[in-house]
Amino acid sequence: MDNCGDFIQLLGPDLSMKILMHLDNPADLIRVCLVSSSWRQFVITNGVCKQLCLKLLPEMSSVAHTIEVNNLIDSVKVNQHDYFELECLKRNHRVYAILARGLSPLTRKDCISEAISASSTDNYPEESILNTLEPRDRIERRASYWSSKGQSDPAVPETLIYKLMAKMCLVTEIHVQPFQAYFQYGFPIYSSKAVRFRMGHQKLAEELQSDTISDNKFIWTYVSPEFPMAQENCLQKFKLPEPVLCIGGFLQVELLGRVQRQEMDGLYYICISHVQIVGRPLLSSFDIDILDATGRCTLKYLPETENGMISSGSPKEEDGHAASSRFRTFTARLIERGTRGWEQMLLNALLRTRAVGGNDADDEEPPASN
Repeated sequence: MDNCGDFIQLLGPDLSMKILMHLDNPADLIRVCLVSSSWRQFVITNGVCKQLCLKLLPEMSSVAHTIEVNNLIDSVKVNQHDYFELECLKRNHRVYAILARGLSPLTRKDCISEAISASSTDNYPEESILNTLEPRDRIERRASYWSSKGQSDPAVPETLIYKLMAKMCLVTEIHVQPFQAYFQYGFPIYSSKAVRFRMGHQKLAEELQSDTISDNKFIWTYVSPEFPMAQENCLQKFKLPEPVLCIGGFLQVELLGRVQRQEMDGLYYICISHVQIVGRPLLSSFDIDILDATGRCTLKYLPETENGMISSGSPKEEDGHAASSRFRTFTARLIERGTRGWEQMLLNALLRTRAVGGNDADDEEPPASN
């Protein structure tokens, strides 16, 4: 052990970064940080968590700047100006570590948890917003769709609000299918002229001034451009200009303008048979607390304890003060096994790197670890 040395110092920053970027599990970076203080310092100062997060979740590149500006965590009070930059690096390290581990590695088309409300419904509950969660437009012999109330003015909009699977979700697309009334003459399609999407969170308890029906209980922190909707009976896909990190877990579908008038009453309607939200939700072992109306929040990791219960605290920095039970378990395992396992991993990764793309004449074969 005494002759092994510090492999990050021996290999240098460029090669060490190349090796660490071969990791495919963000949790491994936490273990790397626990090997030694110099390894932890290397991971933090070089932003390895961010780079690994963007490698595993390339959609995050569009929101990386926002994360670094807001940090998505409580502000850290810094008494000495010399430590300000390091504190920012530590905060970003924590944020990206949690995001890389917390966001689902697979894109899902069923990110909706439940349908919350519609601005109007023609025949409730037969034509409820709940029907838009059903992928088919017919259930046995019954049509499945949501219908607005009829309006004489075709410019009157409608809205549908959905709750996502998690309070944080990286949303890339929204799919909407207008309903074709196969039971009416001419088989009319009740689409809207355009569609727009809003994402955000519920108001904090102190922000809710009343329980009246007119009280808006949501704050929309993102508004998409308008997308034209075709009068076609198909699942129409609306890809956002950039992936959006929905903080708060609520999405509103805003249906703008009406194109189809019902023959029997002369009123304009909008009818939707299906809605899908495509994205990557935060896994169930992670959570957020909304801090203010801007959507700034605290990220929390909820590791399983030994008795199977869920801890309610957020993970603290691995600095020896009061880490979570999961971090203590990592430390205990490393103490039992020593750091030799990590040294061997780095050596194996280095050998694979050279075998794939490196034949540098100046490089010497590293000594084998016993």
